[in-house]
Amino acid sequence: MSSEDALPEAPSADATTADATAAGATTAEPAPAQRTLNDARTMRALAHPVRILLIEELSYGGPGMTATEVAERIGESPTTCSFHLRQLAKYGLVEEAGGGRGRARPWRLTFNALSSDAGGDPAAEIAEQAVSNLFRERQLARYHAWRRTQASYPSRWREAAADNAYPFYLTLDEFERLNRELEEVLMRWFRFEGRLDDPARRPPDAVPVETLLFSYPKALPPAEDN
Repeated sequence: MSSEDALPEAPSADATTADATAAGATTAEPAPAQRTLNDARTMRALAHPVRILLIEELSYGGPGMTATEVAERIGESPTTCSFHLRQLAKYGLVEEAGGGRGRARPWRLTFNALSSDAGGDPAAEIAEQAVSNLFRERQLARYHAWRRTQASYPSRWREAAADNAYPFYLTLDEFERLNRELEEVLMRWFRFEGRLDDPARRPPDAVPVETLLFSYPKALPPAEDN
């Protein structure tokens, strides 16, 4: 996880909200735009491969997916997915979307973008790194899958895809400005027409597209800038 992952991250739910959600409470209110994780317990709860998959599928699949529906998409059993959804709900990361029948309970994320801030807490920093590694491993696996299979895509889709690297020499202020400007552009598309949240808004020919942005110094800065 980075300062902001374009996953579907928002103010932390308090204990009362989390407990009510775990007990089966529903809400019709839209998910908040940003969720920032800042405690080790919540980050450790998220640091599980199945839970990362559930977060991803609820992000791209839209709200209102049952444990059975998401199980079919990730190759796990409905029982396993139901257990992990309840654990995510305990920490306020998902909630029941309402409208289910019997034991078929639709679930949705409680955020539209996810970020983390360990705040200098060593335990939170370790958990933050574990969650970040799981997300990045999944994302890089999809990137490598695209590289292996891109020949099967129509030529315009292959040509539209980007695979570039840009070296710079920047001061710290310039580095921060570069990332702010890139984030502003990407967030416009992330929020574009509400398509991520509402499948009905997606054109028939739209497909999921993922953009990974890595920006990092390749050498240690002068001592005075540390």
